[in-house]
Amino acid sequence: MALLDQLLQSDEPSIRLQIRVGVHGAGGVEVDDLRQQIRSSARVATLLSDRLPDGTIDGHPYRAKWYGAHWVLVTLAELGYPPGDPTLTPLREQMLGWLFSSDYPDSLGWVRGLPRLHGSIEGNALWAMLSLGMADERAEQLAERLRKAQWPDGGWNCDRNASGRSSSFAESLIPLRALSLHASARSDRNSAEAAGATAEFFLRHRLYVRLRDGSVIHPSFVQLHYPCYWHYDVLFGLTVLAESGRIGDDRCSPALNLLESKRLSDGGFPAEDRYYRPTRAKVPSQLSLVDWGGVSRRRMNPWVSARAAMVLHAAGRPVN
Repeated sequence: MALLDQLLQSDEPSIRLQIRVGVHGAGGVEVDDLRQQIRSSARVATLLSDRLPDGTIDGHPYRAKWYGAHWVLVTLAELGYPPGDPTLTPLREQMLGWLFSSDYPDSLGWVRGLPRLHGSIEGNALWAMLSLGMADERAEQLAERLRKAQWPDGGWNCDRNASGRSSSFAESLIPLRALSLHASARSDRNSAEAAGATAEFFLRHRLYVRLRDGSVIHPSFVQLHYPCYWHYDVLFGLTVLAESGRIGDDRCSPALNLLESKRLSDGGFPAEDRYYRPTRAKVPSQLSLVDWGGVSRRRMNPWVSARAAMVLHAAGRPVN
């Protein structure tokens, strides 16, 4: 069976939504219906199952990985949860209460004369708020935080031992995603310029190689994962460049070729590693309340495959 047919027969409305919108260009009533199916799905119910009577989730919004309020909102946005749900407001307030408190350092100081910032944190928060229709004036403040801390090469870095010569891939991709969406949603020229500079940072590196010798920057960059949370891999990089309208740049070709080389005989793509632990692991961190298809280099993962299908379609490459 062709890949798209397999994915469209998935029990997960989020996977069907990704293909219908990201490949077939669907809209209107069909998309609204799929989003409502996502809202009422067992996966979403499980993700929200730790909510207390006041609507918050017990535990730190960020450090409770991957089940705190911050991560639940990001995951719901990834799934395509319908925007404008007021029942999620307590989670937003829990997340922003930390991000705008004295407990959160919106600046980590300086390294080599450059500002240090956990750009992925502000980036994920901003992107989730915009995607879920929950943005208020604090979204503008998060965008401004990111723009002020941007390095000359276009990215961000939080490493106190950084050389100052290059930004962090992991801390820069999510801000690119967030600022691209902010620029589009708010017609914000400053965010558009910042996102453009970040995109150039990734494109100069062909999304995964060092400038000096063309070697792979880190082995994990060329493995496929889902979800990535705050981590980086080439598929996530290609996804964000597609969202920002830059997947047609010729410098994406090496990463696209690499992605295609990982295709399995059934047409799908595997999850080669993961950043979460299954519920049964009973660990205090990296705990996912839901399974994301596991890891196997010989078996397609539907979440990875759906993301790969959208990327290849956006790049004008064969999907089926």
